[in-house]
Amino acid sequence: MTVTHEAPSTDGGEELEVWIDQDLCTGDGICAQYAPEVFELDIDGLAYVKDADDELLQQPGATTRVPLPLIRDVADSAKECPGDCIHVRRISDKVEVFGPDAE
Repeated sequence: MTVTHEAPSTDGGEELEVWIDQDLCTGDGICAQYAPEVFELDIDGLAYVKDADDELLQQPGATTRVPLPLIRDVADSAKECPGDCIHVRRISDKVEVFGPDAE
């Protein structure tokens, strides 16, 4: 079982999770610059999310919780990503709040 980051929340108290679509990842590493606690580039040149134990989650669609202090950094990563491959969504209803499918 994968352990995830602790205490994510938005202004409304909603917990958030993030995942990366590696099929769209360009490997620029912007996400890892903004939030190295959450994102890391692997030897394949693609970005992945990490769990609370700093382990890469390489399964397609793997998610990790967004820690409260890093919400802005993770949101900025999604906004600045040239591949539009970072998806941040509410855990409760899976609605994307940052990323290419956000409203």
